[in-house]
Amino acid sequence: MAELKSLVQALLDPKTYPHNPEGVRLVQTQMSLLFLTGDYVYKVKKPVDLGYLDYTTLEKRRFFCYQELKLNQRLSPDVYLEVLPLVERDGKILLGGDGQAVEYAVKMRQLPAERMMDVLLSRNQVSEEMAQSVAEKVAAFHQQAETSADISSYGSLGAVLTNTEENFVQTEKYIGISISKRQYEAIKAFTDGFVERDARLFEKRVRDGKIKGLSGDLHSAHVCFVNGICIYDCIEFNDRFRYCDVAAEVAFLAMDLDYHGHHDLSRHFTNSYVRASQDEELLKLLDFYKCYRAYVRGKVACFKLDDPLIPQEDKERDLAAAKKYFELAESYTAL
Repeated sequence: MAELKSLVQALLDPKTYPHNPEGVRLVQTQMSLLFLTGDYVYKVKKPVDLGYLDYTTLEKRRFFCYQELKLNQRLSPDVYLEVLPLVERDGKILLGGDGQAVEYAVKMRQLPAERMMDVLLSRNQVSEEMAQSVAEKVAAFHQQAETSADISSYGSLGAVLTNTEENFVQTEKYIGISISKRQYEAIKAFTDGFVERDARLFEKRVRDGKIKGLSGDLHSAHVCFVNGICIYDCIEFNDRFRYCDVAAEVAFLAMDLDYHGHHDLSRHFTNSYVRASQDEELLKLLDFYKCYRAYVRGKVACFKLDDPLIPQEDKERDLAAAKKYFELAESYTAL
């Protein structure tokens, strides 16, 4: 942690950067540190092992930086630019150049915050036409997305149950904090019952090639209306989360639109995707995957409560978000 704090201090200094920004702002996620400089963002991975990801060695962080670059260039080729080493030279940490690499950063163009979909939603500035455009872009991406026998195996009943059971195991410690025992048991009963009852549907989706290498993290904060539509920040750290049914990806953004109180846009986005993809069967899985995605978001918000680098004020917001996500997850069990 001491080394990480020294790195953060260096990257908060505008003099570290070759383009001499006027200032630098730090934004933290559970797994990354993002340094916003105005024109560019530099993303550094935290040396953490969260069970579903392992960034504990420099070599692993380097590998996943390059994975992030490659995978995100599928949908955002003009945003994801390069991977740069952070080098130590003459007792100073510098961005790029010769010297011993002590860390790596993904360099991205900084997108305008005011054009992010979640920001626009808060201002009621997302139209049905905009939601339809996102649906059509996602459907076109899904049409071309990679699939194979190995990727398809991630849609098997066993794989689906592994994902859902992991959720429940990892959130047991938060019962009474962010989720009630009643909510926990209701969501688990719905999830287990759906998988058991609709086993043949999951198997059919595998046979029909609906399991693909996707984004894995498609929600409104990762959609920007600039130069068309930019969809960014896909999952690079765990194939199991990125290899999924296209229905799970559509459900993620549809759930997020529900979370922001825009149920009409959620329906319009889903229906627009179905029209573009001709995948009407997806609707049978929608509430299951909405519940699953809301639960995952609640779980991730809970994990932030245990992060020593996240300020207490932020943790209070994370706790409120987790409670709201779990309430939303439960709402899908009654539909």
